[in-house]
Amino acid sequence: MTEEEQLITTFYERFRQGDWKAMLDCYHEEVFFYDPVFESLEGPKVKAMWEMLLSNTNDIRLSFGNVEGSDGYGSCEWVATYTFPPTGRKVINRVKAHFFIAGGKIAEHHDDFNLWKWSARALGIRGLLFGWTSTLRTRLRRKARSNLERFIAAKKS
Repeated sequence: MTEEEQLITTFYERFRQGDWKAMLDCYHEEVFFYDPVFESLEGPKVKAMWEMLLSNTNDIRLSFGNVEGSDGYGSCEWVATYTFPPTGRKVINRVKAHFFIAGGKIAEHHDDFNLWKWSARALGIRGLLFGWTSTLRTRLRRKARSNLERFIAAKKS
């Protein structure tokens, strides 16, 4: 197993355990993150996102595999199954993750998944019918960012 593969495996084992603090040990201080919901986040916001997501769920199940890595790059596939709190709907999210690793830490983390499929599972018929539209996607992104900003502000007070 390469160093990259070991780091990615450690990250997802910690994720599977719901240990967001230990997950963050895998990240570079100036980590860059991207996914279709939160879009671009950096440094402390990436870390706050994982804390928020894992603190607000108690039923997440995670599996991962196809871990590959060499020469500072890596990837894997992972599946999260959980209840989406705002709707109470069960979500199965299939993700392809890509990484850039520097100094033994994850410096860039890009998660790719089908936002339309995710919204159909999380929101039901509304997500199925409108999840492909820029209007619903923009609302989802604004809500996620707003939730993250409120979470960060609440931690500061």
